[in-house]
Amino acid sequence: MSTNRHPLTGAASGTAFGWLDEQARLRADAGLVRTLRPRSADPEGLLDLAGNDYLGLTRHPEVVEGAAAAARRWGGGATGSRLVTGSTELHAELERELAGFCGFEAALVFSSGYAANLAAVTALAPHGSLIVSDAGNHASLIDGCRLARGTTQVVPHADPDAVRKTLDAHGGGPAVLVSDSVFSVDGDMAPLAGQAAVCREFGAGLIVDDAHGLGVLGDGGRGAPHAAGLSGADDVVATLTLSKSLGSQGGAVLGPAAVIEHLVNAARTFIFDTGLAPAAAGAALAALRLLRREPERAARAREVAAELHRRLTAEGLSAVRPDAAVVSVRAPSPERAVRWAADCRAEGLAVGCFRPPSVPDGVSRLRLTARADLTDAQIADAVRVISRSAHR
Repeated sequence: MSTNRHPLTGAASGTAFGWLDEQARLRADAGLVRTLRPRSADPEGLLDLAGNDYLGLTRHPEVVEGAAAAARRWGGGATGSRLVTGSTELHAELERELAGFCGFEAALVFSSGYAANLAAVTALAPHGSLIVSDAGNHASLIDGCRLARGTTQVVPHADPDAVRKTLDAHGGGPAVLVSDSVFSVDGDMAPLAGQAAVCREFGAGLIVDDAHGLGVLGDGGRGAPHAAGLSGADDVVATLTLSKSLGSQGGAVLGPAAVIEHLVNAARTFIFDTGLAPAAAGAALAALRLLRREPERAARAREVAAELHRRLTAEGLSAVRPDAAVVSVRAPSPERAVRWAADCRAEGLAVGCFRPPSVPDGVSRLRLTARADLTDAQIADAVRVISRSAHR
């Protein structure tokens, strides 16, 4: 009797999913096993530098009440897609205020930032178009490129000259450059002004994922496109998430009204997805209004990131200078990164641990997120824990 073997792994398999055993072994051997670790509602004594709550708004009383009030009025869910029953007056209000705050003509809210990126890339890159994608882009942008009907060319990270060469070689038709504004692994910022100038040489559009820029960069946290003088331009589209600086959940696309109207009619992750829950929309709107009232939170987040970097490098650690609120600290191996993060947690400090394949350069690191609500004493404690754990 012959033994069935999986065509990719060569593993013997008696069941449809027997090949998963071999995949699990390969992950374990490479030190790349990921596990879910549910957190408690109030982790006593744990300082969080792993989440993306850049402005410290997730538990702010106004944001919590914004979510609760929306749930009381509109219910627990949106009840359907945005084009059926999932659009409420609250969604429209959030879209108007997001667009106004960030300086764009219009906005469209999605159930997640991931869905917003998929929508923007797939709907704005039709058959025959060229997508120029930065090598450091987030997975959601990469997946958008894979799903789009255009042809994708990946260019070296943050290199406007490489973008120019790629666009120059394009035989004609629509073209877009797709890039993060702040890259989520090392926290470096894209050269948006230079990229936009190159795009305009060739009549190409620019799609910017500002997930890590909103609330941190720009005047009062209005985002990286605003800081670069690009918000409101008719050839620039920004995507963002409501789950980081705004302390909620969901995503949005901002741009010219014509682009937003096109997405309503053509973006599959908008047309066929249930709308954002009212509670999330209410929380995001409350956070946005709070940020407008307290713009100093954005500057404080940047100050905390700079101070973390200064102190960590003074301790001899290899930390990347932050352009926004992400601070990356290099680790010698995936296994060492996991152990380092675990040691930090054992001492009351939660830090992110990024390993292949989540990192494009294959270098493992701890990823710290600065928060506007961190005190100087908390910053000092975090640096002490990270430095002490590094040498174990």
